[in-house]
Amino acid sequence: MRQGDLLNTASVSPLSADDLAWLRELKEREEKSWTMLRNLGTQARHHLSDRATYVLSDALKWLAELPANSIHAVVTDPPYGMIEYDEKNQAKLRKGRGGVWRIPPSFDGANRKPVPTFTVLSKEEILNLYGFFSSVAYGLLRTLVPGGHVFIASNPLVSTMTFHAFVESGFEKRGEVIRLVQTLRGGDRPKGAERDFAGVTVMPRSCWEPWGIFRRPFEGTVAKNLRTWGTAGLRRVSDEEPFRDVIQCSPTRGEEKGIAPHPSLKPQRFMRKLVRACLPLGVGILYDPFAGSGSTLAAAEAVGYRSIGTDSDAEYFRMASRAFRPLSELQVTELNEPRTDHPQST
Repeated sequence: MRQGDLLNTASVSPLSADDLAWLRELKEREEKSWTMLRNLGTQARHHLSDRATYVLSDALKWLAELPANSIHAVVTDPPYGMIEYDEKNQAKLRKGRGGVWRIPPSFDGANRKPVPTFTVLSKEEILNLYGFFSSVAYGLLRTLVPGGHVFIASNPLVSTMTFHAFVESGFEKRGEVIRLVQTLRGGDRPKGAERDFAGVTVMPRSCWEPWGIFRRPFEGTVAKNLRTWGTAGLRRVSDEEPFRDVIQCSPTRGEEKGIAPHPSLKPQRFMRKLVRACLPLGVGILYDPFAGSGSTLAAAEAVGYRSIGTDSDAEYFRMASRAFRPLSELQVTELNEPRTDHPQST
């Protein structure tokens, strides 16, 4: 978004000279932060465009290097249980042998992408999960500007633990975005005894995906924080329509999967809605700690935002360099999409 667009969306009434002054100051600070952030550290990186940079780095290590109050919003789809993205299970996934990844059958002639299959976490895994997200939350709390928002994906199995870690770290929970989407998670009969218990489902078939919304606390009013940092609220869909917390969006389709064959790729028509909402004035820098194929960065590019992502997986780092431009240029449409009994998982 350029300055002219910002002035058209920042207020429903004409802007005064004082308004122009604080908007200019916000933009100037954004420019300085952007120059610093995209060149910070010695890690390998792709400058995907003038507005997007991808750094090959562990998120926690990179966050530790960031100055305080240097990013404005976060949109990310992290490893839900971590074990599916450890080195052992990623190697099995890439060899097609599964590990904790389920290699689903073909439906109606369409090959489906793998999905993580863990349904029960051990006490040790729960503690590791909580500790991991607590570390992420503490890092983000320091580096986000006051009033900055975090949109973080989860699933019904682990969202309670994930979201609690953010609250305990000092974030304000501001609600959840519920993505209505049928997945391959759940709905199965008891393994090895499917015929004996044909009428039993071990857990519900998942038909929704929770994205937690969190905000770094700030002092004073929302209006004051908007003028000081450009944050504290969410960008409306239009003057007449607010951003809403239920979004129906079917799984990622073949064209996007072909561009970026990441096992948990989220569709651009969904990601662009979240990304657009997270910067209320269109000013600031978006960060994705777990950038994967670069789909969040591509969504930010499509709506005109500056963004930076990190990921420690070299293969996904290379994938993003190829996928970023075609993903960002995809033409997406608003559809009332019918449900299907055999969807992709993402």
